[in-house]
Amino acid sequence: MDLVRKTQEAGILVGSCSDRPLSGQRAIWEKHNIAYDFAVSKHQLPDVKAKFEADIYYHIGDREDLDRQYALAAGFEFLWPDEALAEPWLHLDGDSAKG
Repeated sequence: MDLVRKTQEAGILVGSCSDRPLSGQRAIWEKHNIAYDFAVSKHQLPDVKAKFEADIYYHIGDREDLDRQYALAAGFEFLWPDEALAEPWLHLDGDSAKG
């Protein structure tokens, strides 16, 4: 969750898009005292894109059948978790991913 906080401090919007119930998604954010920009179901990714203007949209997921397909259909770039950790925008202080 520290990585999420650093990402937010850089002005990047964060939220969750899951097959978990919305109440469960919100509870996770609230448990960690993180103000989230959105918490939606997978089929609502197009709504996120319509609501927030950005240069690029990323969805980080771990399932080919749901995460990747919904992300690509909504016009998001898709990253597997290990790919996301290699992205420089997730390491805003210049630190590389630690394994």
